[in-house]
Amino acid sequence: MEQTNAYTQKEILDKARELATMISRTSEVDFYKRAGLQIKHNERVQQLIDSLKQKQKQMVMYESINKSELVKKIEQEFNELQEELDAIPVVTEFKQSQVDVNDLLQMVTNVITNTVSERIILDTGGNPLTGETSGGPEKKHEGGCCS
Repeated sequence: MEQTNAYTQKEILDKARELATMISRTSEVDFYKRAGLQIKHNERVQQLIDSLKQKQKQMVMYESINKSELVKKIEQEFNELQEELDAIPVVTEFKQSQVDVNDLLQMVTNVITNTVSERIILDTGGNPLTGETSGGPEKKHEGGCCS
């Protein structure tokens, strides 16, 4: 097993913060922030969000007193408001930007997980193609160390 530099948790967390800063300066995050501001300052969007919150409260209240016919009525109104909100382009763009940022974060997480797992396998004399450490098949590394 080859000797590698030992890093402290503090050093690793400092690098993680550096990576987080880099991610926060990507075009995906920039678009997300701009779309969020547009939503915040869009009067119609804010009215619809407020109305949806009210409908949710009404549904919970009617459910608690077993008024199922009123729950269905409010639920229909809620769905109509949600459809109207979802049809507004800035809302669609904002939702897509959320997906894009989450995808970027998931990619980074996967790269870290896979790289650590592969490094463990290699450092223990294993085979990265099969996921086996040097201990043989019974020590097979399913899905990596950190998943």
